[in-house]
Amino acid sequence: MLITAAWVYARAAADDAYDRLLLGAAIQMAESLTVDAGHLVINLPSSAFELLGLAASDRIFYRVVDPGGRTLTGYDDLKTDIDLDSVRADPVFASAEFRGAPVRLTIVARALSDPTLSGFAHVIVAQTTEARRALASELTSRAVILVAIMSILALAGTMLAIRYSLQPIAQLGAAMRLRDPQDLTPVEVEAPRELQPFIASINHFMGRLNERVDLLQRFIADAAHQIRTPLTALSAQVDLLGQDQMDESGRKHLARVKKRADELARLTNQILSHAMVIHRSESVQLAPVNLVDIARRAFRAAIPITIDPDIVVSFEAPSEIPMVLGDPVSLREAIVNVIDNSLRHGTISRLEVRVASDGNKARVEVEDDGPGIPPGEWKRVTQRFVTSKAHEGSGGLGFAIASEVATAHGGKLGFREKGQRGFTVYLEVPLAKWEAEVKKQK
Repeated sequence: MLITAAWVYARAAADDAYDRLLLGAAIQMAESLTVDAGHLVINLPSSAFELLGLAASDRIFYRVVDPGGRTLTGYDDLKTDIDLDSVRADPVFASAEFRGAPVRLTIVARALSDPTLSGFAHVIVAQTTEARRALASELTSRAVILVAIMSILALAGTMLAIRYSLQPIAQLGAAMRLRDPQDLTPVEVEAPRELQPFIASINHFMGRLNERVDLLQRFIADAAHQIRTPLTALSAQVDLLGQDQMDESGRKHLARVKKRADELARLTNQILSHAMVIHRSESVQLAPVNLVDIARRAFRAAIPITIDPDIVVSFEAPSEIPMVLGDPVSLREAIVNVIDNSLRHGTISRLEVRVASDGNKARVEVEDDGPGIPPGEWKRVTQRFVTSKAHEGSGGLGFAIASEVATAHGGKLGFREKGQRGFTVYLEVPLAKWEAEVKKQK
């Protein structure tokens, strides 16, 4: 539309400019008309042709008509459909075709009031249209270039404006991507007023989801707590059964019942522990704690009194006490689960628990002389209810709890391939900031 408008404007401007030249030449010719002894005489001024000669590529045609309608000079066949008698005070412009070429012409009238000759003489001047068409094309080309430049600038400006206006959405998306999966607190991101309803809807949805998750966690915790008491009583009743009065088949069935009851009690305890760990990771403020003290308590809680006397257990701590930023209860539960998993599925005759630190990391390592876990299974065993020993049935939540606690503390749960001594599972967490700075200075 802009280009079409530019083309129309350019044609009008070119016609107006050359029409003025055409009119000026016609007026000069009309003013050169004189009456001499009753005859109309014209002395064509050279300036009129010089004026029209500014358009070098055009041809010029003219005709002077006396009051009687006779051609005084010029091209006798230069005629128009316009009645010359109707042209009086104002000049008339028209487009026509003369000798096979399109022309633009003007008709100017000159009033004669001589006693011997009176009436209106007319001057017709025509000019081909090559120059005005060239001028219109040049003006249109310049307008098109200007429109193209402005369109490119407008497109670039629009792209920048859209990118700038969508930055809050990108920031919101980045904040959501970097958010911890368990973090259901309201999103706090600076955004323009138009995005506030969108953020409010997200926060409302996350609030409802958080309520549902809390309800589910409370249900799991309550169910695990209520189930744990009868399971403990059931295990005690099974222990009180007299095996002396049973035959071999009965004792086997009783051993299976005891094993399944122990597994169920352990799984229930793990579910309760898992719910507690998730709750504390969202509500407890982390503080500097003594990792050696936490690991020692976990070691005492995880090693049963009835452990096989042939199994050698040991606990090693460094001379420098590593301080970490964490929740002591969650860390103790994680270490307990790693040690318990080692006792149940790995330890044959030796179990070692060590606390170590290097750089800005602290580790609790649990090493046993068992077969270990194949490297291809390391990622899977940190998932819920997954085990590397398919023949032993479904797994529990031990490694899953430890992995989630380590992640919540900015660390990780890792494995080390079995070497000459044994297979190692370690829980690594960063040292407290001030402790790490002291170690760097030393």
